[in-house]
Amino acid sequence: MSGLGIPVLEHRLANGLRVVLSPDHTVPVVAVNLWYGVGSRNEVAGQTGFAHLFEHMMFQGSSHVPKNRHFELVERAGGTLNATTWFDRTNYFDTLPSHHLDLALWLESDRMGWMVPALTEETLRNQQAVVMEEKKQRYDNRPYGDWDERLQRLVFPKGHPYHHKVIGSMEDIGAATLEDVRAFFSTYYTPGNAVLTLCGDFDPDDALARVDHYFGEIPAAPPPPPIPGTSHIPSRIGETVRDLVQDDVPLPRIYLAGRIPVYSDPGFHAAQLGMSILGEGRASRLFRNLVRGSGVAKDAGTHAFPLTTGSGMYVAWLTGFHGAEPDALAGHLTSEMEGLVEATEQELDRVKALASTRMLASIEDVSERADLLSMFACLFGTAERLNTEMDRLLAVSVEDVRSFGSEYLGEDNRALVIYEPETEDERAA
Repeated sequence: MSGLGIPVLEHRLANGLRVVLSPDHTVPVVAVNLWYGVGSRNEVAGQTGFAHLFEHMMFQGSSHVPKNRHFELVERAGGTLNATTWFDRTNYFDTLPSHHLDLALWLESDRMGWMVPALTEETLRNQQAVVMEEKKQRYDNRPYGDWDERLQRLVFPKGHPYHHKVIGSMEDIGAATLEDVRAFFSTYYTPGNAVLTLCGDFDPDDALARVDHYFGEIPAAPPPPPIPGTSHIPSRIGETVRDLVQDDVPLPRIYLAGRIPVYSDPGFHAAQLGMSILGEGRASRLFRNLVRGSGVAKDAGTHAFPLTTGSGMYVAWLTGFHGAEPDALAGHLTSEMEGLVEATEQELDRVKALASTRMLASIEDVSERADLLSMFACLFGTAERLNTEMDRLLAVSVEDVRSFGSEYLGEDNRALVIYEPETEDERAA
């Protein structure tokens, strides 16, 4: 152990499944967390949205578990469960009283090893409809709902794995056949493309034996194919690109994005903390200067996306008031971004404290700790990295942050999506 002092034991089963064990006997609870190395970046043209579709399909039953029974069994045992899909991965997680560890292992192993026989036309059509309805609710019928799709198209060129949105194309989802989804599952939902993390109240030797009992008989599979498309792109966009959207939105809003170092690059932490200085909390520059100070904006924020393939991405946003000129809002926002070259030690200390507090709060919860361990094992090759991640954040200097601002926040690395409210005549038409 080092750094944060979290116990981390890593193993690999004969079939390739990576296993991370982190015992903690504080409370009689265990988190079972499974990361698959498949996300929207792995999808080929014509099959976008498949990773997210499988987030839904994986709860529709496997060979020995009827449809929706996974939820029922875990919740009856006093546990919680869910799943998420992102650019670089899909994760499934269960948290239960520790004496129900076998239940979670059985459920997760059954859908890893015995999912394909349970896939039917009925469950596929049902979940295709669910995903399409989700897109309507989360993207199509929500003000500013397509901001991320528009930014991704501007920041990442066509052919890059991040060019398309995680939820995918509804045309691709609607055209998916049972043979398509079976092939996708068999390619990516394999032991060698997964990390299983157990965190909580268990004996490591006993837990590893149980994992081997449930997962060991799942056959090994060939490694997944290389990530499709062109991942290697310049570190900056090379210009300022724009997308003007006149839509049924309540207020004008500006989204600004650009490329940043990938998560594995030492420069990512400077980007992360720089974005925090600009837009995290009421003491951030955007809030202090544009919301509370000059009053030109209603709200503002920033985020650094920890992506791993070719480039990361920063996002900043600013919402104006009725009648605000979008070009003026964009000018205010880009001016503040450029000002990061004058970041101060005091500002950096503030966001380091925020980041440290956030990380400590995350690792206190066994479910979040298990997810972080899976993440580092999946994306960096070792779960042990979690123990030294805070050290990397705290090692960032104010010169690092200023250099990030100088290199990445200029006019040659900007994608702007500008939302203007429709006029009454446009809305009527």
